[in-house]
Amino acid sequence: MKKLDAYILKTFAGLFFFTFVICMFILLMQFLWMHVNDLVGKGVEIKVLAEFFVYAIISVVPLGLPLAILLASLMTFGNLGEHFELTAMKAAGISLFRIMRPLTIAISFVCVAAFFFSNYVLPMGQTKLWTLIFSLRQKSPEFDIPTGEFYDGIDGYQLYVREKDNKRKLLKDMMIYDFSEGFANATVMVADSGRVYFTADNKYLLLMLYNGESFENLKKETGANPANIPYRRETFKTKKLLIDFDSEFNRYDESLLADQHVSKNIAELQYSIDSVSQIVVERAAEQSKELISHNYFGREREQGKVMRSLGEEDAKLFDADSVYASFSPVDKRRALVQARDEAQRKADKINYNKILLSDPVMYVHRHQIEWHRKFTLSFACLIFFFIGAPLGAIVRKGGLGAPVVISVVMFIFYYMIDNTGYKMAREGLWSAFEGMWLSSAVLLPIGIFLTYKAATDSALFNPDAWLKWVALQRKRIQHLREQIKVKRNATK
Repeated sequence: MKKLDAYILKTFAGLFFFTFVICMFILLMQFLWMHVNDLVGKGVEIKVLAEFFVYAIISVVPLGLPLAILLASLMTFGNLGEHFELTAMKAAGISLFRIMRPLTIAISFVCVAAFFFSNYVLPMGQTKLWTLIFSLRQKSPEFDIPTGEFYDGIDGYQLYVREKDNKRKLLKDMMIYDFSEGFANATVMVADSGRVYFTADNKYLLLMLYNGESFENLKKETGANPANIPYRRETFKTKKLLIDFDSEFNRYDESLLADQHVSKNIAELQYSIDSVSQIVVERAAEQSKELISHNYFGREREQGKVMRSLGEEDAKLFDADSVYASFSPVDKRRALVQARDEAQRKADKINYNKILLSDPVMYVHRHQIEWHRKFTLSFACLIFFFIGAPLGAIVRKGGLGAPVVISVVMFIFYYMIDNTGYKMAREGLWSAFEGMWLSSAVLLPIGIFLTYKAATDSALFNPDAWLKWVALQRKRIQHLREQIKVKRNATK
């Protein structure tokens, strides 16, 4: 038995490593495609790019690990079934559960490791990753003016260069549009040639222009009629233009994300949830007291005062509609306007209170979602194993053909359900527990069903078995129809 366990573990380990690398590569490419605009044209160092890749790999592990377990377990038992090794083991009296036992123990350790990874490593990786992404988004693009087309890499400016003299570092036939003061106050400059310099601190770009002209409208200075706007024309031999252009890579401080849900472990998440939930409860109680104290239920109070001012018999006959009917037309109009204004004021107050509560409530929802996510990752690994292993034993197809197709379909199904539950929990339509455990609640019965079918040698995916079952049902239906005809004839 020890040799059998070692053989199964060795087979699974090789396939798991192979599938994990493939899954991580695919998910990493998808992640990079989503953030390609943050990387292209920024001129960052290789070290920064390598750091970005490392943190991106850490962030996609929660998706790659369950998919790799599903695919590896499916391929392992598919290969065993295709080579009749699984049949030989069962013929020797070894049950499927006994065959799965070493992998079940191994996957249990993987689940525990996945929990510690999501609780300690993942928050650190996501904090560094998003800090790096925000830093890259603020970095100015690499300064490289093309020839024959406009360059818009500088905020508020458009540069056109017809030709470059690389030996003399000279730009020829330049045209510059300055929109820094707004499109209506544009300044146009043309020059025979020019050079580009960076200041010593790399914070500014210095354009040295030679032999040119500039055209500027004076609308902002004179406030002239749009139909008659004066312009200023300037001819120059040399002209210096200093432009803000920070070419350095300035990294944000990681403390900016210290209070975000992605940067916290379970203990920190629970502390934040308890603290902010208490704030929400206290703020909601204060708002309720304020609404009541400001006569939110004013109609009932005023009606009670009027009823108490009347006699007991008259109080029983009190009716707000009859009181309104007794008003003069002017008083009716005044009462309606006052009621409308009062209702609008109270509605505005309620909406304002809702806005005050929305931010802390959303804060709590996101933290609760992240708290449950720490556990759903580990549980998903276990569920996918109990889906992949029995499914491979039933299908009995190894390699990368059928297992890949089945794994992709199952994972897309899981991702759709998980994403739906996440969005419902984020919007507060469901609780965080219901939303984040929805995928597990759906896939767990599937895993149990497949495991039972594989253990009982069910031909679940055998076309011949299904054709036989359909033929048998047709015979039963035909036999039932004949019995019904016989009974009808006997009755007649």
